[in-house]
Amino acid sequence: MWYVRNVTTSTLAFNIVQFFLSLNHCLLSYILEKTGFDSKIKYFFSNYLVGRKTWYYWNNFSLHFFNVDVGVEQGSVLSPILSALYLALILYILESHLKFLKITVSILSFVNDGLFIAQSKSLSISNSLLFYNYNITSILLKKFSLIMKYAKMKVFHFSRSNGIFDPPSLDLSILSGPILCSRETWKYLDFIFNKKLLFCQYVNFYINKAISIVKCMKILGNSVCSLIPH
Repeated sequence: MWYVRNVTTSTLAFNIVQFFLSLNHCLLSYILEKTGFDSKIKYFFSNYLVGRKTWYYWNNFSLHFFNVDVGVEQGSVLSPILSALYLALILYILESHLKFLKITVSILSFVNDGLFIAQSKSLSISNSLLFYNYNITSILLKKFSLIMKYAKMKVFHFSRSNGIFDPPSLDLSILSGPILCSRETWKYLDFIFNKKLLFCQYVNFYINKAISIVKCMKILGNSVCSLIPH
C-alpha cells in the first residue's frame, strides 16, 4: 500500500498522552453495554470501576478520600481488554466521520501510538488530508477525555523520486498544534525508514551497534581474559 505509481505516501504519527490512566470509567461501562456483553459483565465492571475512591497515607500524614473515576492499571490483566474496547469505539466513530466527509486516510493503531496514512499525486493534497484528519481526531479524542502528545507527533513523506525531494511542512498551529517538518530518516516503533522505504539506515545502525557490543566484550571480562563470544 505504500507505493502506487505516480503517487506519494504521507504519514502522520501521533501518541495519546497517558492513555491507560485517562480512560473514563462511566464511559467504559457504557461501551461494555453497547458492545453486547452480558449484563453481568457490565454490572461487574460498573461496581469495580465506577465510584472508586482512594487516599494517601504517609507516616502520620493522611489525606481525605477522593474520587478516582479515570484510568486502568497497566499491570492489570484486564487493562489490555478494556483499553482495546475503549479504543475500538473511537476508531469506529473516526472511520465513520472520515467516510462521510470523503477523507481518504488510512489509520493504523498500536494501542496509544497511531498512524495516519494519506496517498495522493500532490504532497499539498496529502498534507490537507492529514490536516483535516488531525482536526477531526483531536476533537474526537477530547470527547473521550484523551489528548495527543505534541512532542511525539511526526510527519514523513515517502517518494521514489530520484531528484530533489523537498516536501512541505505540515502546519497545525491554527489548530493549536505544532508545525511538523519531514526529515531524511524517520524512526518509528524502533524501525528506521528513509523516503524510499529502504532499510539501509536501519541495517547500518544495528550492525554498528552489534560491532560495538562485540568490541566491548573485552572490557566486560576480567584482567586475565575477556568475555568469550558465545
